Parts: sequence; C-alpha cells; structure tokens
Amino acid sequence: MKPYKEMSREELQSLKTELDKQFEDAKGKGLKLDMSRGKPTPAQLDMAMGLMDALNSGSDMKTEGGIDTRNYGLMDGIPEARRLMADIMGGVPMENVIVYGNASLSIMYDTVSRSYTHGVLGSTPWCRLDKVKFLCPAPGYDRHFAITKLFGVEMITIPMTPAGPDMDLVEKYVSEDPAVKGIWCVPKYSNPQGYSYSDETVRRFAALKPAAEDFRIYWDNAYAIHHLYEDQQDEILEILSECEKAGNPDMVYEFASTSKVSFAGAGIAAFASSKANIEEAKKFMTIQTIGHDKVNQLRHVRYFKDMEGVKAHMRKHADIIRPKFEAVLSVLDEELGGLGIGEWTRPHGGYFISFDAMEGCAKAIVARCKEAGVVLTGAGATFPYGNDPKDSNIRIAPTYPTAEEMAAAADLFVLCVKLVSVEKLLA
Repeated sequence: MKPYKEMSREELQSLKTELDKQFEDAKGKGLKLDMSRGKPTPAQLDMAMGLMDALNSGSDMKTEGGIDTRNYGLMDGIPEARRLMADIMGGVPMENVIVYGNASLSIMYDTVSRSYTHGVLGSTPWCRLDKVKFLCPAPGYDRHFAITKLFGVEMITIPMTPAGPDMDLVEKYVSEDPAVKGIWCVPKYSNPQGYSYSDETVRRFAALKPAAEDFRIYWDNAYAIHHLYEDQQDEILEILSECEKAGNPDMVYEFASTSKVSFAGAGIAAFASSKANIEEAKKFMTIQTIGHDKVNQLRHVRYFKDMEGVKAHMRKHADIIRPKFEAVLSVLDEELGGLGIGEWTRPHGGYFISFDAMEGCAKAIVARCKEAGVVLTGAGATFPYGNDPKDSNIRIAPTYPTAEEMAAAADLFVLCVKLVSVEKLLA
C-alpha cells in the first residue's frame, strides 16, 4: 500500500470505511490487556523463586565478616550486597555504594526531598530559593517527572537523540542558569526509547561546568544489565569515574535496583556517589531509619552469589521477553512499514518500545486502544507535566502479556494507528 499522505481523499474515505469495520470486529473480541507499565511477567518472577530457599530457619545469618543480619548495624548495607550492586552498576567502587530497601524510586524521592529541605553539601535548601529548575530529557520516565513536579520544581524538556539528551542544550542550561539544580537520566536502554548514551555524551556530562554548586546528575541506571540479545549489548561508560577524571567527583547521584531482576516488590536498591555525597546521605539515614532489610540483602547474595550468577539469570529473562519485543516489532514492520504514519525504536534492551505517531494522533490512538480492550500508558506521560507538544509519542510495554497476547495487542494497536491517521488526514 502506498503512503497515506499520497492517497486521494476518495482512497482515504474508502480505507476508513474498511478500517471502521475492522475496529468494530476487534471490539467484539473482548480483549482485556494492560500494557500501561513495564512489569515483569509472572514467568520472570517464577524464575527467582529460588530466592525463597536461599535462607531458611537453619541458615547461618551472618555476613562474610561475621555480622548478624537479623540485628541492628551496617547502615549502608552488608558488604557483599554492596559489592554485588557495585558490579551491577558497571563497576563502581563498593565503598561508594549504599544498599537500601526494595525500590530505587524511594531513594530518588528522598534525595530530592533532602535537597529541598536541607540543601546539598551545605548549599541553600531549595525551599528557600525563588526558583528551582530541573532538566528533563523527553520522552522520559513519568515517575521521575512526578517527583520534581510534587516539589514545585520547574521542569525543562530536553529533546532525546539516539546518543542521549541534546548535550548542546544541557550544557547551555547548566552553565548559564544557577537555578538549574539537576537532570534526570536513564543512561542505558532509556525509558521509553531504549537508547543508550554514547561515550561522548557521558564524557560531556562528566565535564559539565554548572553555574550552581549544588547541581547534580540523577543517573537512574535502571536497565544496566537488561539486555535482550547476547550478541547486541549496549555498554556505557562508568559515570562516577568519568566525573572524577573531569574534576567533578560530587556531581552525580547514581541509582539502581534488582526490581526487574529478582522480585519487583522485594528486590534490593542501591545509591552510588562520591565519598562526600555518601557521607551526607548516611548522616540523614541515621535519623530516618534504624536500617534496611539486611536479611533480604543476604538472601540476594546467597542466591546470585556474584555478577556471573546475575548475568546467567538475566539471560533467562531475555529469553522470556525477547519474543514479545520481536512480536511487536514484526507487526509494526509488516503493517505500518512504508505508510508514513509512524516511527518506532528497535532497542537492544530495557523494557519499552517508543512509537511516534503522526503529530496530533497519540491521545486518540491510546483512547481507541482502550475502547477495544488494550490499556496503554497515557499519551503525554513520557513528557514533563504530561504535555507532549506534538501529541505523538506512545510508550509500548511488551513485557507483561504473553507472546500471543502481545501479538493480538500489537494487531489492535496498528489498526488504531491506521484508523486515527486516516481520520487526521481526512480532517
């Protein structure tokens, strides 16, 4: 079929009649699928059930150094869990790591909250400033934007490229405006596009010259080990060492977790940064908590053992979710290729595919899908304030449904893309 924009009005009208009939048929199938969040499928969670057997009532509950994990102590996490998380984050020094509870999002929230109420390393608390701004590469992670929005931080959209955020813009804002206090980053297999930052991008981040002494890079390394292919694995430079080399050791906060490695609700999460930033975080932790769940940390280390154990586990994850990504991409290629009504990413890892519809069509496509039984992430959610200026980006989360359900959902999705695009062109 030729590109839609090359069709006559009569051809488009005829096509719309056909698509309307197909849509009514699709509604009659009674689909009920939720692809709104990047959740592990039950089969992935089942793979980690051995965690439950890693410890039992007869287990030695002590760390390698002899500390009892059932008791108080080791505020920054047991050493073997710190070492494991340091390896997962790409080889940061374990002394620069704190292991927290189950969610890295909680650490990010706490870090923003602490900056707001008490400042960063002695700087003025954000709550006493007239204006605080954050850079938000977009499309991006909606929960990041929700945190800064909650604290009244002004969010500035930075366009994403396949090599990472538009660094010319990042450098301009960071160097010229002391109100810019941070930037959200998902540097590897980004949410939702699946892009990984190039070496040049990472080095430019490390070499930033902020106008604000308390500017920080919020480096959410959520998909550090989430490869889809054994022979096509993106790798990124380790940001802490790059910042140190560039003379900016305190400029980055890094976050990671095992939420999509072990159990999404009962993994372990970690924070990595410079010695000064780590000491400041620990100072507040001693007031905030008696300590995090060291028994769960021990359970994870006993089960995975080391980084090789984690990698072997993640290869099994890839075997489960890769066919779902490929099912979606196959349908997109076959049904939309050459029609000129959409573009999509082909990630090597992570949890999402990013789809860009014709301008002004995303909200209508998402609504049509919902009408026929498939729930997608809300259009606009991947932008600050939920405002996609082009109303074109849609995040596809293929991981949770089965491969068969995913193929059915993809069929409905492309039908809705075609129908809404024809309606747009006719209008």
